[in-house]
Amino acid sequence: MVKRWLLVVLLTGQTMVSMDGSIVAVAMPNIAAGLHASGSLMQLVTGGYTFALAVLVVTGARLGDGYGHRTMFFYGLFGFTVTSLACGLAPSGAVLVTARICQGASAALLLPQVLSLIQLAFDGPARARALGLYSMVLALGVALGQVAGGVIVTLGGSWRPIFLVNVPVGALLLAVGPRLMPPEPRKPIHLDLLGVVLLSCGMGGFVVPLVLGREQHWPLWTWPSLVAGCVMLAAFCVHELRTTSPLLDLSVLLRPLVRPGLFAACAVMGAYTGFLFTLALYLQNVLGFTPLHAGLTFVPYTVGFATAGLGWTRLPLREHLPAIGLLGLAVAASLLAALIQDGWPTLLPIPLLFVAGAGHAAGFSPLVDRITAAVGPGQASSVSALTNTGTLLSGVLSIAVLGGVYLADPGTMSHVTALMVPLLLIAAVAAGRR
Repeated sequence: MVKRWLLVVLLTGQTMVSMDGSIVAVAMPNIAAGLHASGSLMQLVTGGYTFALAVLVVTGARLGDGYGHRTMFFYGLFGFTVTSLACGLAPSGAVLVTARICQGASAALLLPQVLSLIQLAFDGPARARALGLYSMVLALGVALGQVAGGVIVTLGGSWRPIFLVNVPVGALLLAVGPRLMPPEPRKPIHLDLLGVVLLSCGMGGFVVPLVLGREQHWPLWTWPSLVAGCVMLAAFCVHELRTTSPLLDLSVLLRPLVRPGLFAACAVMGAYTGFLFTLALYLQNVLGFTPLHAGLTFVPYTVGFATAGLGWTRLPLREHLPAIGLLGLAVAASLLAALIQDGWPTLLPIPLLFVAGAGHAAGFSPLVDRITAAVGPGQASSVSALTNTGTLLSGVLSIAVLGGVYLADPGTMSHVTALMVPLLLIAAVAAGRR
């Protein structure tokens, strides 16, 4: 029973972090009008959060190794709660951007501890069930954020509650959570400061142009930044392989099943994030859906994901489930894109969205279980850091690429699925490797 409530605390914290990446999307017009903020400043409201989270999540995982995953989880939760309050009370756009960056940094401290604590606290079938719930929260955060954002803004008439709602939830978790998790002994670690600098600069150079470049029509500075980011990330990998106390233990990638499983998991998350982003634009800008209507449209997807995500351990052909799920997602997304070309039918998209969500869960959840099972508890934080960083980067990259392809011809989704389907097929091949 205690472990069940422990899982509730961990996944509630992760839900808050996952949703806050997208919950502001539907409220952007209200925020811009209320704070009289420019479009470039509004980009930083979403981009600043993603940037801080992506840049610092590996460092957050390493701090969990040294100071305890439990300790860092609650430090991150406290920071996330306080910065959510600052976001909700922000008097200007500049203050909101600053608070969002600090909120992303707090999320980077909290997020990697969740998978580490699950791997350390559960084993056997219980771990598979916990990982299914973890995968569901990680994957559905974007969709749930859009739904929650549309509901809160529509019913509340203001953008501030989308941040303030985190405050009572965070306070409750801080009051209850420490009683469910015993303190961990500290382990002396040497924080690889050069690795932190190389990774932070590399991630910054790579993520910033992807987050801001599309809205600014890819100005000249974005391309040198991308190249410099890739060079710095390569230098980080070389440094980590040579140092005796690495920030990120890359030897985990040498274990069987980890590399193909991690690639497939990141590919499906990238395809999903890009598809969700472009479909939301299509629904609102082409078909004229309200933010609330567009958000609620994704409910069948979330139901399908929840159904398969919670029950995949009881499904047949478990070894082949990831490949089958990814193929199902590819087929359902393609059929949906063709179906809505001339409008949105009332009923037919519902089963397709359900199948797409179920295929996503059947492909993603077993992969996370397979990756974590391939390593021991001693490398839990490295697996967590790689999984969270990989899925974050794949989401940012897919929005830049698939979003750019869609905006070049915003009247159709066919170009998006033309890129998405081959990616899912390659991921299905990688997922099928044993």
